[in-house]
Amino acid sequence: MTQPKSLMLILYFYIQFLSSKSFNFTYHGFNDSNLIQEQATVIKPSGALRLTNTTQNVIGHAFFPTPILMFNNTNSNVSSFSTYFIFQIRPSSSKNNGGFGLAFTLSPSPRFLFAEGGHYLGIFNSSNDGSPLNHIFMVEFDTVNGYKEESNTNGNHVGININGMNSMASQPASYYKNGTQATEEVHLESGDPIQAWIDYDGVKNIVNVTVSPLSVPKPIRPLMSEVIDLSHVVMENMYAGFSAATGDKSSSHYILGWSFRINGEADKLDLNRIPYVPPEKTSSTNHKVKKALLASFAVLLFILLLALASIVFCRRVEVMESWELDCPHRFEYRELHKATKGFKESEKIGVGGFGAVYKGILPSNGAEIAVKKIMSNNPLQGMREFAAEIESLGRLRHKNLVNLQGWCKHKNDLLLVYEYVPNGSLDSLLYSSKNGIFLTWQQRFNIIKGIASGLLYLHEEWEQIVIHRDMKSSNVLIDTRLYDHGKTSHTTNVVGTIGYIAPELTRTGRASTSTDVFGYGILLLEVVCGRGPIVYEADRNVILVDWVVECMQKGNIFDAVDGKLNFEYEVEEVELVMGLGLLCSHPRVEVRPTMREVVKYLNGDEILPVFDKLSCAGSRRVDDITSRLLALGLISDTSVSTLFYTSSAGNLSSSSLDTGR
Repeated sequence: MTQPKSLMLILYFYIQFLSSKSFNFTYHGFNDSNLIQEQATVIKPSGALRLTNTTQNVIGHAFFPTPILMFNNTNSNVSSFSTYFIFQIRPSSSKNNGGFGLAFTLSPSPRFLFAEGGHYLGIFNSSNDGSPLNHIFMVEFDTVNGYKEESNTNGNHVGININGMNSMASQPASYYKNGTQATEEVHLESGDPIQAWIDYDGVKNIVNVTVSPLSVPKPIRPLMSEVIDLSHVVMENMYAGFSAATGDKSSSHYILGWSFRINGEADKLDLNRIPYVPPEKTSSTNHKVKKALLASFAVLLFILLLALASIVFCRRVEVMESWELDCPHRFEYRELHKATKGFKESEKIGVGGFGAVYKGILPSNGAEIAVKKIMSNNPLQGMREFAAEIESLGRLRHKNLVNLQGWCKHKNDLLLVYEYVPNGSLDSLLYSSKNGIFLTWQQRFNIIKGIASGLLYLHEEWEQIVIHRDMKSSNVLIDTRLYDHGKTSHTTNVVGTIGYIAPELTRTGRASTSTDVFGYGILLLEVVCGRGPIVYEADRNVILVDWVVECMQKGNIFDAVDGKLNFEYEVEEVELVMGLGLLCSHPRVEVRPTMREVVKYLNGDEILPVFDKLSCAGSRRVDDITSRLLALGLISDTSVSTLFYTSSAGNLSSSSLDTGR
């Protein structure tokens, strides 16, 4: 297998604040919404959201524009949620033989690559149907039976599905009359508005699904009540929305109103404010319209071809190569140019070794994005390797990594598109108060555990090893490189930041998982101390690791703790993080732990060897700590300060240190 040659791509670490507050939204019609709309979906002038029309074999998606935090702060349970919406399905004829239905969906992404219509409802395809890697929860309102059968028949049922089209639970569409055990059928394709409620109890792990006609209030007894633990299905950030599809049978699928809430009951919709859906045009009328359009098209076709030829000769057209079709979503350059206001300087939110990062707002749906603009002096060299890495990164899925949304190649530039992270970088939150936000110790501890979990995924748990190579708090964007497991890197250039670079990287120029661990160790100390990797102390520049060890030598390691915390922290946790930071940033590669070991230390599954069982009195005598380090073979009789910083940044002059980050 050919390895990428010195090519850099970008990943975000998504720094999140855990919050137990309720999140909710309500739509009475969608004229003023900024939903993410895909393929056949349109918003009608009345405000009705039409997912598909009666055209055969089309797909429509509509999703709330920002991901929703699904997990509870206090434990690993999925938060309770509730949604209430009104939909309307109008078949292509009066004989109620339309199809194929719609589904409410929770998904890690608002886009479904290579999804198929028909029975797959625009969400899955024949190859990924049923895969646990989908992480999709859905409730389907299906109007056609015959999934994986030789023929299709009329269907009218509601199903709860996990990761595929085989329903865990399914019932004919109906509702229980209040106070009785009797049910009344609800005809999904009646052409009339229908109400649907989906409620998940995150404590009891129960999913309730209820439907009724518009004239019937929410029944007391749900149609289905199933025990389903979603903690193994959904990811921390999920998109909520709808998907619909047609096949050889077709219907118009509408959403008229929608409310959603985390940790509470979804708001009731005011039925007087629900938009009206005009009657579908008859097939004869449609036929006349089509004939008129065809006649007009025949007249204009020649003019259109001439205009197209003129555009080709008058403008430089960007040509798509065949291999580009296999990569994730390709954005139009003009779309990204408009989103970033022409890559205006005021929209720049970061600068890396391979280009600048810009904030943007997509004109098509109002979604916020971050665009990394990578400069390339040789547009031909390595494009296939770039494509291979983009395709791989598009499949990375972890709750502490922001997903790659797409890309664009324009002239000599490669543009990578990610979700925009509104909370900014860890650097900005450590050293300045943003919007009144101050990082408490518990938030800092949660962040470093989240980063460790993400690094473990990149190093060991994905199908390839991913090395991000520039681990620092100010990096919203993190450089990455892909290798096969068990193979070494062939990097010849050093990429990193003074104070974070592992000593061996300056000698060999080869990045590895161990150099990532070194940078992570510096980051741990930075989070505890509230200081950058270069500390200005007593009219001199001091490496952060040296400064922490000096505090040790003076007799109290807690002098190094960020004063902004005002002593409001867990002593044992601070001691653990500082000890782990020193161990990870050890100059000897063989002494550093792996990220799997780091995660075990942070979760309390194993005890950190350097600092286990020390008292919590607040004073850490240097002779006690030094003796433990000597006993473990981590240091020699030379000074501790000399040990912990040998060449983190190579042989640097004071002027080079003054350049900081």
